[in-house]
Amino acid sequence: MSEKKTEIIDSKVSDRICRHMNKDHAAAVLTYAQRYGDQSNATAATMNAIDNKGMDLFAEVDGKTLPVRISFDHELKDAADAHTTLVAMLKA
Repeated sequence: MSEKKTEIIDSKVSDRICRHMNKDHAAAVLTYAQRYGDQSNATAATMNAIDNKGMDLFAEVDGKTLPVRISFDHELKDAADAHTTLVAMLKA
């Protein structure tokens, strides 16, 4: 039986996750900015980077683009943990 390779969250993985989230899950990224980034008036958001401790977004609020840092409730182990954590944050 082959072991599943864990994928550390380096800049390449961060870029891939951000592209995917911005393209396929824009509404989720906006929810993160509104709910976890204290930007309830945000009308759009993009994910700029993700690392083991949190994610960096840009949120559109009142015609301005604001940087938003959202910390995770634990340090992510790998890309699979990032996926599980991002989904759990939406369901919370």
